[in-house]
Amino acid sequence: MDNGENRKMDSRKVFRTVCLISFILYIMAIVYFLLLSDMEFYGRTQTYTDYRYNFIPFVEIRRFLHSAIYSGSIDYFDIWVNLVGNVVAFIPFGALIRWARNQTTGFWVVVLYTFLFSLGIEVIQLITKVGVFDVDDLLLNTLGGVIGYLCYRILRFIDRRRYQNGKKKS
Repeated sequence: MDNGENRKMDSRKVFRTVCLISFILYIMAIVYFLLLSDMEFYGRTQTYTDYRYNFIPFVEIRRFLHSAIYSGSIDYFDIWVNLVGNVVAFIPFGALIRWARNQTTGFWVVVLYTFLFSLGIEVIQLITKVGVFDVDDLLLNTLGGVIGYLCYRILRFIDRRRYQNGKKKS
């Protein structure tokens, strides 16, 4: 191998390490914010004494959208946290899971891993009565993972194009 190839391999190793560390920090942050943080920030001002859950898809999504469209008083913070926040919070998961696994990761694997991670969090929230088990959260979190994966694929495509174009000029 020439010196240029060694540098490329070293930079890939550093990139993978940074992605893996980022993924671990991301998982820790998600667990902290969803299970351990000050509950008042997320509107969880009380500790539940009973199990709270929603198993019917789109009930909470519809409720928030209905509130946003038809209500005279729109609580943008609640809409942001409950709809947009559930999607945005899982975008890094979909983008970084390939690097955490250190192998090629296809679309359906990302969907499965994101769904299972979200399911784990929802089940822990239910069991510990820290939050509400909500099937809509599973859907929105999984959508976020898919968006993250698509961002990763687009950036990878752009990077490969740039590399191929640079190689043709040499």
